[in-house]
Amino acid sequence: MPQVAVITGGAGGMGLATAHILGQTHVVLVSDVRADRLDEAVGSLRSQEIECIAMSCDVSDPGSVRSLANRAAELGQVTAVVHTAGLSPQMGSATDILRVNAVGTVNVTEAFLPVAAEGFGLVNVASSAGHLAGPKPTRTFRSADVDPSRLVERLHRLCRPLPLKLQPGLAYALSKSFVIWYSAHRAADFGGRGARIVSVSPGSFDTEMGRLERDSGAGELANRSALGRFGRVEEIAEVLAFCAGDRAGYLTGVDVLVDGGAKAKMTVRDSIAMARKSM
Repeated sequence: MPQVAVITGGAGGMGLATAHILGQTHVVLVSDVRADRLDEAVGSLRSQEIECIAMSCDVSDPGSVRSLANRAAELGQVTAVVHTAGLSPQMGSATDILRVNAVGTVNVTEAFLPVAAEGFGLVNVASSAGHLAGPKPTRTFRSADVDPSRLVERLHRLCRPLPLKLQPGLAYALSKSFVIWYSAHRAADFGGRGARIVSVSPGSFDTEMGRLERDSGAGELANRSALGRFGRVEEIAEVLAFCAGDRAGYLTGVDVLVDGGAKAKMTVRDSIAMARKSM
């Protein structure tokens, strides 16, 4: 039975680069909400003789994600899922960002838990922004266990005191902080199946989404990092593929921060300066 890797956001920079790596050992099911870009992604993968299938999927729709998981299980043994689909602050309203990033992560996690078995790894892509959001509102986060739509409402309340133009930025940070928390929160459920779940928090990377945020914080974060540059998409793809693969067999319930040393180098003064530039 072939091993199957599923990549959400598979037509994007990080997702497609990860699919190229996992495709060396897996049949790859790439999904994206933008069906128009899936043909291009499949063409790129097949040009490298990677066996792949494309499927349109809206991660904010639980039914759509369940269909994706069912299709993956039909192809073989699902051993790797890399969930890269998401919205940045420049790509939607605060509500949209919370619905796609936070609830989308819940939907993917819930849909693939039933197919998880020994050797399975789920990687949820968070962000270094999730490390900058301050104390985690874990009481609010726990509402995801009961009603994910309530999670969106409660997190959005935390954004409303800010001016409208700043709300998407806070929503993004909160949503990615949730991804980090939720991945650890569900580790025992996956562990009971001999499976793993981790989050990976990229910093500033040279992707389409990263370039959208270049003037809204990502460029400044890259400049202030220890390496002083944007990351290359191949660099984050290697981390994502490793975390999803069987060589990381004892890695679960944690977040892997891949930010070029930004958090290690930045001071409180740097953080204040960046916050002022975003206003």
